[in-house]
Amino acid sequence: MNQRQLFLQHVAQTSPAPLALEIVRAEGCTLWDIHGKAYLDLISGISVCNMGHRHPKVVEAIKEQSDKYLHLLVYGEFVETPQVAYAKFLTDHLPASLDCVYFTNSGSEATEGGMKLAKRVTGRTEIVAFKHSYHGSTQGALSVMGDEYWRNAFRPLLPGIRHLDYNDPAQLDQITSATACVIAETVQAEKGVRAPHVEWIQNLRKRCNKTGTLLVLDEIQAGFGRTGTLWAFEQYGIVPDILLLGKALGGGMPLGAFIASHSLMATLTHDPVLGHITTFGGHPVCCAAGLAGMQALLQEKRIEEVAAKSRIFRDLLKNRLIKDVRATGLLIAVEFESFDINKKIIDRCIEHGLITDWFLFAPECMRIAPPLVITEDEIRKACAIILSSCES
Repeated sequence: MNQRQLFLQHVAQTSPAPLALEIVRAEGCTLWDIHGKAYLDLISGISVCNMGHRHPKVVEAIKEQSDKYLHLLVYGEFVETPQVAYAKFLTDHLPASLDCVYFTNSGSEATEGGMKLAKRVTGRTEIVAFKHSYHGSTQGALSVMGDEYWRNAFRPLLPGIRHLDYNDPAQLDQITSATACVIAETVQAEKGVRAPHVEWIQNLRKRCNKTGTLLVLDEIQAGFGRTGTLWAFEQYGIVPDILLLGKALGGGMPLGAFIASHSLMATLTHDPVLGHITTFGGHPVCCAAGLAGMQALLQEKRIEEVAAKSRIFRDLLKNRLIKDVRATGLLIAVEFESFDINKKIIDRCIEHGLITDWFLFAPECMRIAPPLVITEDEIRKACAIILSSCES
């Protein structure tokens, strides 16, 4: 059996039709398959590889840390320098109230931790989330996912979850003194890049303040410069009580985090002790990689380039089949009439050496979320492939 057959037989599948490309090397914005064919990566591993594949600083950090130690003990018991250094660096670049980091293995686990923390702090059980939001696929995260198609097969899920319409001011009064937290994507990614109205998200913050509800913002996809600022919430003049991170957090390695104030996070240390625990969360190699990636992001001033690069995509992607192009920085949705049209164009793009995808809650939209290091020439090449794929 060849590798593809072994993959289909022995690696658990997530859909009936995986791409099944056999990639043997990746560098910057390019992937190469077993036949030597190059692919320009327009989705960066679903917003993971913000600084491109195998950024030299990230690779160097991984090698250096792997020469010192790997896993030592369950999270939170030993002082591990990579964890401490990364937590300090993160909080140095966050508002003062977000000064304590709990590292997890993934964004889904960050969601789980944030939900538990909110319940523990408030003593409440109700959670408000929003329709067409994605927060992960573990059972707690799935409970707050905003789409019944994905939830239904796995019920019963967590009780006490209320789903509201994103950007609807009339529904904010459904957040009450019984609500432990509101969990929201700062920008709805899987809905096809839907940004909040400034007034709405500011009123959401005010409503949480009024009812003593914690505001949990999910920037698992939107964080680390993806939307044109380090954190998307900076664009709206608000600060969450709990921030969820993942994807680009690990520089290409598996890492998530929920971040809050030290006083809030301390509630997980007692009644019960070990109120939240993980074996591999904050793995030292992942933290070393993530820190190197974030430092490179800031040192190379990649965030300052996002707006201009986004504008090139928006200026070039004009075609009779394209209904709309929505963008918050380099998180872009190209909308077509239907999923069938979108999927045909995506498949043609892949045939022509361009990796793109669709959105869970907006399957008629093509996903564009390239590494932030993508060059202007690569953007123009990508757009040319998309446009030619629209016509072929």
